[in-house]
Amino acid sequence: MTRDRHDYERPTRVCVFTDTLADINGVCRFIQNIARTAGGTGRDLRVLTSTRLPLPAIDNVINFEPGFAMKMPKYETLDLALPPMVQMIRYAEDFRPDVIHLSTPGPIGTAGMIAAKMMRIPIVGVYHTDFPAYVEELFQPRFMTTLTNMTMSGFYRQFVSVFSRSSDYAERLVTLGIDRDKLVRLTPGFDNEQFSIDDRDPSVWDAHAVPRDSIKVLFCGRVSTEKNLPMLVSIWPEIEQRARAVGRDARLIIIGDGPYRKQMQQELSDRNAHFLGFRHGKELATLYSSCDLFAFPSTTDTLGQVVMESQASGLPVIITDEGGPKEVVRNNETGIIVKISDRTGWIETISSLIADDERRTRMGHAGVEAMKSYSFKASFEHYWDVHERARFGVPCSD
Repeated sequence: MTRDRHDYERPTRVCVFTDTLADINGVCRFIQNIARTAGGTGRDLRVLTSTRLPLPAIDNVINFEPGFAMKMPKYETLDLALPPMVQMIRYAEDFRPDVIHLSTPGPIGTAGMIAAKMMRIPIVGVYHTDFPAYVEELFQPRFMTTLTNMTMSGFYRQFVSVFSRSSDYAERLVTLGIDRDKLVRLTPGFDNEQFSIDDRDPSVWDAHAVPRDSIKVLFCGRVSTEKNLPMLVSIWPEIEQRARAVGRDARLIIIGDGPYRKQMQQELSDRNAHFLGFRHGKELATLYSSCDLFAFPSTTDTLGQVVMESQASGLPVIITDEGGPKEVVRNNETGIIVKISDRTGWIETISSLIADDERRTRMGHAGVEAMKSYSFKASFEHYWDVHERARFGVPCSD
């Protein structure tokens, strides 16, 4: 596509291609927030997706009817859609973006890659999800992990800039063969106006048969083995027993859904575990702030948006020493970082917080204060600046 002088004089236009937008996860919330913030700040950004699932009403999100869609293998709660590529590419050509952003390396991301090559414009993207780690956990055969590594490497090496959600994952991208000079750590941020300690409402538990005065340990996210939930299952009975020994009624609250939910629910059927499924909006925020602490054993999260949301809601967080979440937690101040290999340490850390109301309160308030500096607006401004630099060929690496 030929570009004239006026293309370089007008405000920047960005076209985002994403395979995931209607699901309930941190990636989808991030992209939805990007779309809303762009619209609210007058930036010209369009998000293109293709799904049969219901989407939130956002003016600059365009959904194309999939040619074919099916439940994703091993992830019945997610859809795998084959988009109308020609129609999406033609829309992008009519929009005349200056930069194409690829949010996911799936069929829709591939459509965006083709569009960028045809229009000869730069590609920027975010490494949201550690697909090689997920494939290794879910499918086991080593050749599948090797194939995924090769595919991801070939995909991201064509970008002019690659956002990493954390420094930890920037290093993992280097091992995939991505040029370090292309990597940019995206300023972390989340919708810190949605989640607040002030939303606490003990009466919310009446509908879920959870005693108001119990100590509630929350996990929120995909209920799948790559989140290291089998470890949480293995330690919860002893945690519950220790809590009972000191006169505390401990409850494990699971918000989310996924392929491991049925098995997890069976294994904890008599252990005071409550599975709430997907929750949204104000109800989700109220549930967060009405819990007492947050346990997140994942080692594969590139950042962990739920970890920021929990701290903003006044919950001390317990996380592993692997992955991105440790970069948004102040150890022993807003949360506690425990080695993933230290099973006893996990039991003792959670048990001690269940028993110590004063410490939980102190850490919770510290988390609220710490999260005030993680605004999504600041994250978006950094996001947009990198796209503008890509448009004009200005290097933008950490």
